[in-house]
Amino acid sequence: MTDPVSLYGTIQQPAPVERLSHGGVTVGLQDGALRHLAVRGTEVIRSVAFLARDRDWGTIVPEIGTISREQDDALRLAIPMVFRSGDARLDVTVRITLAGDSLRVEAEGRATGNFETNRAGFTVLHPIEGVAGAPARVTHANGSVEDGTFPALIEPWQPFMDIAALEHHANGFAVRTVFSGDVFEMEDQRQWGDASYKTYNRPLALPWPYEIGDGETLSQSVEITWKADAAAVAPAPDPDHRTARFPEMALVLTASDALRLAANPRDYDIVRPQRLLCHVDAAAAPAGPQIDAFAALQAALTEPAYDLELICRFAAGESPADELAAHAAVVAASGLVPASAFVCPSVDRQSTPPGSKWPPCPPLDEIHAAAVEAFPGILRGGGMASFFPELNRKRPPLQHLAFVSHGLCPIVHAADDISVLETLETIPHIARSARAIIGDRAYRIGPATIAMRQNPYGARTIPNPEQGRVCMADFDPRHFAAFGAAYALGLATALAPFDVAVWTPAALYGPRGLLHEDGTPSPLAWVLEALAGCAGKKVIAATIKGGLARLAFEDGHEFTANLTDRMLDGLQPFDWR
Repeated sequence: MTDPVSLYGTIQQPAPVERLSHGGVTVGLQDGALRHLAVRGTEVIRSVAFLARDRDWGTIVPEIGTISREQDDALRLAIPMVFRSGDARLDVTVRITLAGDSLRVEAEGRATGNFETNRAGFTVLHPIEGVAGAPARVTHANGSVEDGTFPALIEPWQPFMDIAALEHHANGFAVRTVFSGDVFEMEDQRQWGDASYKTYNRPLALPWPYEIGDGETLSQSVEITWKADAAAVAPAPDPDHRTARFPEMALVLTASDALRLAANPRDYDIVRPQRLLCHVDAAAAPAGPQIDAFAALQAALTEPAYDLELICRFAAGESPADELAAHAAVVAASGLVPASAFVCPSVDRQSTPPGSKWPPCPPLDEIHAAAVEAFPGILRGGGMASFFPELNRKRPPLQHLAFVSHGLCPIVHAADDISVLETLETIPHIARSARAIIGDRAYRIGPATIAMRQNPYGARTIPNPEQGRVCMADFDPRHFAAFGAAYALGLATALAPFDVAVWTPAALYGPRGLLHEDGTPSPLAWVLEALAGCAGKKVIAATIKGGLARLAFEDGHEFTANLTDRMLDGLQPFDWR
């Protein structure tokens, strides 16, 4: 099956990548962005792109005009782009000059109408393998110099600010990147799953959204130079497989999903996960009817464990103890017997970026101490119902918790196929960083789906009516195709060495579920059925290399997934065995 719908769930083909080369230097050009700048086969820069974000941090996809090019002592391109925001537009021309030892990218833009944006300008991505922990030197706008390192563990805040130039040594090269036209800073983009450190324009501490006024112009440039250097950073050590066991699987349900499953209990048999994650959002609707729906399901389907994911209001003037006691009383009256209770304040589902004011919320220590009283005798968890950045910035009080959880989503910043699959490189970095936070507490992951169930960075998830590849969308067609199955097996492989207790790779129903619109199981359902049967097994091998994910267990079970769009190891594109 190699047609687009079978592979990707949509008739929209992936954007083509044109390979550019000059001397021993190669770089890909895709949708106006430069990707994987490599010198004699060694990647030195992951990406350089001129981007614009909307008020919800969604990526504004530009219209790209006719590209002009010439080649003599260097390869030169000029790319016209048009970004639209409401009734306004931003016309930008990006000029690229690629030489044997340098890459210069310049942008000149002009707004027509008042162009609203959270960010408009250059973004430079630095790869993580061989770069994490590498020494770096930053030259600031005033000429002062700061020595440091690319963080090894994931930093919750920006590792470098006010960057006029950045130098680092890794993978056999000394690389220098010079920025002009705005104030640039770096964030540790591994937090969101991206396989990169990101240097971007306009500090997060400044207000957003903002406007580029009608007729206002902008001018920015990035110049990257490199030379051979013997200095290198050893890669991060492989995790120790000797004690790792494959996690139990959960599927997430809402109250309406629970009622549907109670009426159709055979739907559980599609995958037969060990657990069901019962999402109760007391901030969106009264908790009682939601809890009653899960109690009715448990009465009809007793086999799985029921984990309560409780999103609490914690309203001003109301003590956490009072709200949690009320929820616990409803649980007891309903007859629901949860195996665990995860408690998260509703406001913590929204991100608090650097420089922003934290929203009103009772201290986490007070919240989880109250949960101990409200839910005695069962496992209690904390962390974030959103993603790792939120956990990293607001860390839970471990003394009250048996487990810590956070979700994953690979389409926060980029949604093309290559970027989504590259997030698998980052899972070990997230897991190591999470382990540094949570110590010996059990580690739960999920929901972890391609599409986003809730947007921590804006007021909404981004609509995807054309079934494309859209950042922060609540529906992604690849989830229901071969790509989604291969990605899930890749995610399982990346997580396997880290002794995760529970993972939640899908919902049962809906846009992140297991069923096509006609009710038939998707390819994802079959791979999850196979993986559910591996819960508790000892992991002896888990590698992602050369486009293949390989996962093996002590009892002889082995899985292989092709994470590419070409035949590999006897597997069709995005196939698995």
